[in-house]
Amino acid sequence: MRTYFLVTFFIIFALISCGKQKESEHKTPIQEPVLTKISEKDISKLKFLEYTLDVKTENEIENWMAFKELEDLVISVKKGDLSYFKNNNDALLKFVKELKEKVPDTLNTPSVNARITTLETKIYKLESLYNLSETSKDELSLIIKEFLEAVSNLNLQMNKKLEKDSQIIETP
Repeated sequence: MRTYFLVTFFIIFALISCGKQKESEHKTPIQEPVLTKISEKDISKLKFLEYTLDVKTENEIENWMAFKELEDLVISVKKGDLSYFKNNNDALLKFVKELKEKVPDTLNTPSVNARITTLETKIYKLESLYNLSETSKDELSLIIKEFLEAVSNLNLQMNKKLEKDSQIIETP
């Protein structure tokens, strides 16, 4: 009987002890979300070479609606408005598809298409980083700079293509 009492006592003691877990002296700090708000001032501080479109190029792309949408997107990004990239994957896919497929015939060359593909990559990268909760302001600034450089390089390539087409080269 005494053994039965001791065994019961230890079982009850063990059950009570298991319910009281020792608090960890190691407290993990709660991570607060990093502020990723990018302002127009932050974007204006980015240093990159920006190419604009020539008059010939502007005339050539006046009916290319996807490029007009890209120009509007660049303006909003320069203002610090990245709302276009917030959980807008379907519209983004449609936009990139139209941008690639509706290139004017005079500009539909491998070099221009390569710049569009590069721009597509930067758009997707910007969209994915903007939608991550852990993205820092510096990372976001860097990808915005890469996006703006890709647009600038596309502008330069289109300008160069039309400039080369307008040259009259005589062969001897």
